[in-house]
Amino acid sequence: MTNKLQADYLVIGGGAMGMAFADVIMTETESTVIMVDRYHQPGGHWNVAYPYVRLHQPSAFYGVNSKKLGTDSIDAGGWNKGLYELATNSEVCAYFDQVMQQQFLPTGRMQYFPMSEYQGDNKFRSLMSGEEFEVVAKKLVDATFMNVTVPSMVKPAYSVAEGVECVPPNSLPRVSGDYSHYVIIGAGKTGMDACLFLLKNGVNPDVISWIMPRDSWLLDRANIQPAGLFADSLVQGFARQMAAIAASESVDDLFEKVHACGQLLRFDETVTPTMYRCATVTKAELEQLRRIKNVIRLGHVQSINTDAIVFDKGEVKTSDATLFVDCTADGLERRAAEPVFASNKITLQSVRTCQQVFSAAYIGHIEATYDNEDKKNEMSVPVPHPDSHIDFLRTTLANSLNAAQWSQDQDLQVWLKNARLDGFSQADSDDSEMDPKVMEELILTTMAGITKLQKLLAEVE
Repeated sequence: MTNKLQADYLVIGGGAMGMAFADVIMTETESTVIMVDRYHQPGGHWNVAYPYVRLHQPSAFYGVNSKKLGTDSIDAGGWNKGLYELATNSEVCAYFDQVMQQQFLPTGRMQYFPMSEYQGDNKFRSLMSGEEFEVVAKKLVDATFMNVTVPSMVKPAYSVAEGVECVPPNSLPRVSGDYSHYVIIGAGKTGMDACLFLLKNGVNPDVISWIMPRDSWLLDRANIQPAGLFADSLVQGFARQMAAIAASESVDDLFEKVHACGQLLRFDETVTPTMYRCATVTKAELEQLRRIKNVIRLGHVQSINTDAIVFDKGEVKTSDATLFVDCTADGLERRAAEPVFASNKITLQSVRTCQQVFSAAYIGHIEATYDNEDKKNEMSVPVPHPDSHIDFLRTTLANSLNAAQWSQDQDLQVWLKNARLDGFSQADSDDSEMDPKVMEELILTTMAGITKLQKLLAEVE
């Protein structure tokens, strides 16, 4: 027998984006919501992420709009010293569970179905009891479109010979064997975290090999901080970046100029990165990572045999006492954008690059505020997750164009200024109005930067 349910919104996915969207809808309207999720508690991939993972951006940028995550404290020590705190895996999971149990469910307007699998056509099934449900809803909200994957969720794309120890980063805290060598596979955020975990726990960098199929341009986390204490540096940093872009004569020149002004970092100053995925790092973390000298740049791993690692461009000998750590999961998949609003379906996507939860909350506000679908989509142009270095140009341009569009709506500007998840706002500072001359110069610089980005992209696409 199929159970019949009814709500205004059927939200598929209880991860950060689904929670952020539902929070705004339930805060700004009287709507009812049914949320279906395959995990036992809210938080999405955080439920299966490696235990030592932290946010790569300040806690102030994460969670739901109505509830603070963390205490807005500044780290007094460690490799994030001087910057806003980064929530741990357990903190994030506990936070989302509190939002569900203490905020959403008590309203009586949220029905939450964990351990359930969505089957399409507004139907889902409990993974525990087998019960089947069908929902009559005004709108379906797809909070799974970004397709977040972490290493514990997928098998490596390469073959691993029997007897070779290849584990996801989740296994590192439980390592008890004597290994003469550690091989980290993958150069993204997860690979950096695995390297830093080993270094933090006293592993000699000389016994670590880091397989880096592509070098990446990295964001300095000092430049990705909430306004308030960092308001001036944020504005100045953005102005420097747009001025550097406006002055560039080619794509290569653009990256050198943006790097020179401190807005982008790289692991090796002698290697030109070809990847950009919004990975953030502090200069202290980068200094630690550079202690690892055995960096292997032979392309992607094809197979790991008992005596050698086979790459696209060659092979490297290995030994029995080696632990391989697979960090190659795609993270946030780069997918072709879809309209956010399409009749009775809402597809949650980033509208500001690599700010997924802000984007979901923003889309919730647009849904709650506007009636016309064309207007909603005009105000919610997706910014696909970046992958290559050229995507830095694409996302910077898309961000700038979206910001220009949003600036025309004064009511929206008020919402943005007071939105907790818009960590770049200056809502908590009454005296933060920028000097008109500085503002005028910033606008002119931004316009010049937009023009140059359009020109350079036209040359390479």
